[in-house]
Amino acid sequence: MTNAIRLLLLLTALGPAALLPAAPSPAGAPSSAQTGGGAKRRASEATSVWKATSPSGQVLLLGGSIHRLDSTDYPLPAAFNRAFELSQGLAFEVAPDSTKNAPERWNKAGLYPQGDSLRQHVDPRTYQFVTQVFARLRVPEAQIARCRPWYLVYLLSSGGPGGPGVESYFMSRAQANKRRIESLETVDEAMRAFTGLSDRQSEALLLVTFIQAKAGNRGNMSAMKRAWRTGDPDFVARTLRDDYRDFPAMADRLLGARNRAWMPRLEAFAASGKTYFVLAGAAHLGGSDGLLALLRARGYRIEQW
Repeated sequence: MTNAIRLLLLLTALGPAALLPAAPSPAGAPSSAQTGGGAKRRASEATSVWKATSPSGQVLLLGGSIHRLDSTDYPLPAAFNRAFELSQGLAFEVAPDSTKNAPERWNKAGLYPQGDSLRQHVDPRTYQFVTQVFARLRVPEAQIARCRPWYLVYLLSSGGPGGPGVESYFMSRAQANKRRIESLETVDEAMRAFTGLSDRQSEALLLVTFIQAKAGNRGNMSAMKRAWRTGDPDFVARTLRDDYRDFPAMADRLLGARNRAWMPRLEAFAASGKTYFVLAGAAHLGGSDGLLALLRARGYRIEQW
């Protein structure tokens, strides 16, 4: 089932993967030689890295990430490496030591118990449509019969074009340099954006995902990568929220609600006496409820690098 689902993702370049915590894969990350600060870029060129200074002078560095990048997206802008060199610790959406059994936990949460099935929780028309889609991909109905609607979305979003992103590279560097690594949330907390959905919400998410697939978003992804590289998180956040214009509550579950939940952690990092470099999906930094806006509302001075 997984290979066929990922084939659908490859054919349609689905967008939700950009919203999910990236599974670390340091072994596949580009080498420092590929991503070092030797890129021929102006020192003043803005990118998705910011310095946040608290009212008492404590410093926090924040980097916006794209979770999956192509080889042509490297080298990274030099400000990312500069932030890493100035930091004593790194923080990711979910730290690697808590993701070791994450696939098993997602799988367990995403399947209905024996005796229950997808058919019993969605509109008959939705069920017929979903089974027809996977039948065309030669995925038997029995293989998706116990999948919750949001779990099908998770499977669709867990692969796709591109290779390891910003987090994977810096995770590898942090481990190699024995830097302290923290997380903004646990795997279970990240999962709640999906596991906390009602049947109707879960079905709506699945339908929105198929709508996105039909429309395609190759142009959007290219534009979002440009916005990420040039430091325009508002565009990234706005684009991803627009993907959920028919289900705005889901956009808040994935972005706004998590951003607000992360604020105590961010302020604790700033107050720790160490300089932390915090890496999160670029969409988390933009917008009126993005991390930059929330920090600014707490009196932090925000400077873009």
